[in-house]
Amino acid sequence: MKVYKFGGASVKEAAGVRNLVEIARQTEGRLFIVVSAMGKTTNALEKVMESFWNGRTGEAVVAMQGVVDYHAEILADLWGEPHLPARVRGFYEELEEIITLANPKSRTYEEWYDRIVSFGELISTSIVSDYLTRAGVESEWLDMRRLFLTSNRFRDANIDIEASTPRLRRAVEYATARVIVGQGFIGATEQGATTTIGREGSDYSAAVAGYILDAESVSIWKDVEGILNGDPKQFENVTYIPELTYLDAIELAYSGAQIIHPKTIKPLQNKSIPLYVRCFVNPSLPGSVIKAEIEKPIDTPILILKKNQILLSIKPEDYSFILEERMAEVFAILERHRAKVHLVQNSAISMALCIDSTRYLAEIVEALHEAGFTVKYNTDMELLTIRGYRHEHLAEFVEAENVYMTQRSRKVLRIIRKTNGDF
Repeated sequence: MKVYKFGGASVKEAAGVRNLVEIARQTEGRLFIVVSAMGKTTNALEKVMESFWNGRTGEAVVAMQGVVDYHAEILADLWGEPHLPARVRGFYEELEEIITLANPKSRTYEEWYDRIVSFGELISTSIVSDYLTRAGVESEWLDMRRLFLTSNRFRDANIDIEASTPRLRRAVEYATARVIVGQGFIGATEQGATTTIGREGSDYSAAVAGYILDAESVSIWKDVEGILNGDPKQFENVTYIPELTYLDAIELAYSGAQIIHPKTIKPLQNKSIPLYVRCFVNPSLPGSVIKAEIEKPIDTPILILKKNQILLSIKPEDYSFILEERMAEVFAILERHRAKVHLVQNSAISMALCIDSTRYLAEIVEALHEAGFTVKYNTDMELLTIRGYRHEHLAEFVEAENVYMTQRSRKVLRIIRKTNGDF
C-alpha cells in the first residue's frame, strides 16, 4: 500500500485531475489517495462562511454559486459535457440548506466553519473518484468523517489514531477497488460533528493514513521539483534539496515552511515510513525524500517566510518577573483564544510574542488587560526564519529599517518585520 496526497493546486483544473489519474494508473499495487479541496475552494467557502455567520444570506448564496460554477467547469471539461455526479449534487443541496435555513448562532463560529468549509474536500474527492472510474482506474470513495475520529477542538482538531485505526483498516479491507480516495483535512468527533485539523492539514491526514495502513511510503505531490531551500514565489535562486531527516523537516515545518504540515512527521517517524515530495507537473523527476538518516548533511541556508503575523508586547502592571511568576497566565489566555505562538523573547518584566493573525485579537488584548498586563501590538507583520544562516544574511536582513525584532542562535536567525519589505 502506498499513500499519495494531492493538494488543491494539483487538481485546480481538469488537466490536473487527468494528470492525477495517469499517476494513479502507472502506480503498481494498492493506492490510497488523499485529495484536498480544488484550487482556492477553501478560501471561497470561507467567504460563504463569513456571510452566513453575519446573517447575509443573499451574499452567502452568491458566494456558494461561485463554488458551484467553478466545479461545473471542471466537470464539463472532464466529461466533455455538463455533468453533475449525484454525490456532489447532494453536497450542494446540504450546503444550501445550511446557509439558507440554519441559525448561525445555534453553534459556535468554529463548529460552523468546519461544517461549511469541509464541503470543499467532499466535493473534490467525489469528482476525482468518479473520474478515476470513468477513466478505467477502478476506485472507491470513502468518507473520512466516519473513519478519522478527532477531538472536539474545531478548526484545529487532533486525530485519535488509536480509535481511528480499526475504522480505517476495516474500510480499506472491505474495499474491492485497487485505488481508494479519501479526503484530507477533515474528520469528525465521537458525536459525529464534522471537524477540520487546521489549514494545509491534508498532509497530516495522509501521514496518519500511512501510519494506520502500514504504508511502504507516503508521497506529497506538489508543483515544484521537490523540497527547495525557499519558496520560489518569495525568494530568487532557490536550491533543490534531495533529502532531509525527520528532525530537519519537523523544525522547518514548525518555522512555517510550506513543505508539509507541522504534525505530519511524527506518525511517519514512529514507523520509519519515508515521505516523498514529488512533482505532479513532471512525475518522472525523483523528488525529495524525508527519512531517518541521510547521506550528507544540509549545507545550504533554508529561508522560510511566514506572513500574517502579530507582534505582541506584554508587561505586568505590577512589575512582577514575567517568566517566573506570570508566563503561565499569558499562555493560558493565548491557548483559550486559539492563538499559535511562533517566537518568544523576554526581559525581566516584559515579553514579546509573535503569533498568527487571529480574529480574536481584541479578545486576547482585553483578557490580558483584565489579568493585569499592559499590552501593545503590531499587525501586518511577517516572520523570516533562516536555518543555517551565513554572515551576509546579517547585513542583508537584520539592518533593514522595517525590522522590529531579531533572534539569533548558532544555526537559526529569526527576524520579525513589517510586511511588504523586499527580500
